[in-house]
Amino acid sequence: MSNRSRPDFYAQKAKKEGFMARSVYKLEEIQSKNRLIRPGDRVLDVGASPGSWTQYCLRLLKGQGMVVAADLKPLGQFKAKGELHFIQGDVFSAEVRESLSELGPFDVIISDAAPSTSGNRLMDTRRSYNLVEQILDFALIWLKPGGNFTVKVFQGGDESEIFDRMKDSFEQVKKLKPKAVRKESFEYYFIGLGKKEFSDTSGIEE
Repeated sequence: MSNRSRPDFYAQKAKKEGFMARSVYKLEEIQSKNRLIRPGDRVLDVGASPGSWTQYCLRLLKGQGMVVAADLKPLGQFKAKGELHFIQGDVFSAEVRESLSELGPFDVIISDAAPSTSGNRLMDTRRSYNLVEQILDFALIWLKPGGNFTVKVFQGGDESEIFDRMKDSFEQVKKLKPKAVRKESFEYYFIGLGKKEFSDTSGIEE
């Protein structure tokens, strides 16, 4: 059995605490160190399936505010307290954008999304870069001024361009590799706090 398929501390903890996936503890650490989300916020979870980040956000909001979860895949089955809207589809499509226009703009946008992997690290890193770039473009449109953002990135070199772009668009920008990220993984997270009033959205198609 590989290390990845063997249940680890975080997988067992997630099961015990009723979360859909171990990835919830990545967001928990990001939240504890940055306070991305506050009760009353409108939160958009991009690439939400199976739903652990959405679950965690609903617990943080404590019945105040709203979570919108979007993914090509369905959410897992879990009991949720609070206002939850799930949109199944491509978040970059016109159809989903139309649905979001009725629910946004948002105080917080979070994404643990990752592209389909091929096993070729160079190719997978490029796919990740392209996806993160799309998600950042999307966030700069749908985030309110002062809003917060976090997105998963795979280390490969080019991601520094995205980090620099975020510096132009947020008051504070940070990098974090949460403890729940597997040791062999190249993933970590970019965090943008306080979207600037005049963020650079040049070149982004509405």
